[in-house]
Amino acid sequence: MLYQAYQTQSDLMSPWRLLAQHGSAALWLRETEGSMLRRLSAAFEVFSRLRLTHSRPAYGIGSVTANGHEVAVAEEPVLTLPFGTLLHFNKALDGDRPQHPPVLLVAPLSGHFATLLRETARTLLQDHDVYITDWHNARDVSLRHGAFGLDDYIDHLMRFTEAIGPGAHVVAVCQPCVAALAATALMAEDDHPAQPRSLTLMAGPVDCRVNPTEVNRLATSKPIEWFEQNLISHVPWPHAGHMRRVYPGFVQLGAFLSMNLERHKKSFEALYQFLVEGEVEKADVIRAFYDEYLAVNDLPAEFYLETVAKVFQTYDLPLGRLTYRGRLVNPAAIRRTALLTVEGERDDICAVGQTVAAQDLCSSIRPYRKTHHIQVGVGHYGVFSGRKWNQQIYPRVREVIHSSLG
Repeated sequence: MLYQAYQTQSDLMSPWRLLAQHGSAALWLRETEGSMLRRLSAAFEVFSRLRLTHSRPAYGIGSVTANGHEVAVAEEPVLTLPFGTLLHFNKALDGDRPQHPPVLLVAPLSGHFATLLRETARTLLQDHDVYITDWHNARDVSLRHGAFGLDDYIDHLMRFTEAIGPGAHVVAVCQPCVAALAATALMAEDDHPAQPRSLTLMAGPVDCRVNPTEVNRLATSKPIEWFEQNLISHVPWPHAGHMRRVYPGFVQLGAFLSMNLERHKKSFEALYQFLVEGEVEKADVIRAFYDEYLAVNDLPAEFYLETVAKVFQTYDLPLGRLTYRGRLVNPAAIRRTALLTVEGERDDICAVGQTVAAQDLCSSIRPYRKTHHIQVGVGHYGVFSGRKWNQQIYPRVREVIHSSLG
């Protein structure tokens, strides 16, 4: 009923938002800055943008600077599965300039699309051959494709890494750090030739018992049955995933918005003011952010519930109880993969101490192949985007990857 109510409300408001969008464009007059028409146009645009979208935005990475040259980038699907695609950002390099080393960027499946990591991918592309886990919207996946749980997520990571081939490096951001560590451990135990040469875990909930945040407290405040009964909905008709059980992206976004409601309110007020004053470039920054932030991705119910239960409630990985299809996951099996953990000093989603816990779990990796970095002055998103990511964190990631090539 929750999803159906949301869909009905969205359908009813859609014509009005479309009307406001066209009205804003018709009334926009640069030569009448500050006029009543300009104010009305700005108000129409702000209203039209107060809505969610459910399709992946474009990555928009048309070119990058690599080896001192501007090169074109083309998106190429390498392996497409019902719930996700291994997407390759193929750089048009000359034959004498190889793209290696290959890096698999593992994006969260947590209410937004993988495009949330476009800046992370763009930065990595300067020196690496980059692939990304491009997760699909569960509401667009037919029921005939079955369920998708945490084991299936780990399956995807191993299949994607295998598709890239031996010599790949894995960089996981936030939520998938547990799954990436598990996949690496399983491949190491099997002595798989494609096991990652390095594993970078960035701001991920490896051990949520450490320094718990408000997100962690919320996850433990109710039994898992409460989450299933109150947050899981069936996808309504006419979507391709009709009747699939999902954790709706709009519910997750609502939780994120509530954490910083005043900041988002001020952002839309600023957007209105910039439009009125003709500050187009400043308005475009806010537009771009919310085009991404308000694009929501539904999670398969099985994956969401198992993640809440095993990662945030019972702490299966740090307690040595995490299993994959009945098989115990043993991080100590990792021996040949270098490990880098990265945390943000001001991270209020995944606090300091939760990611570095992987260092102790991976007890068989030699100490000189383990690195930990705490970035001062950044919150959660600053770990993988923004100035400090580019200038201070990325050089550490690059160093670990390039020192693990042989």
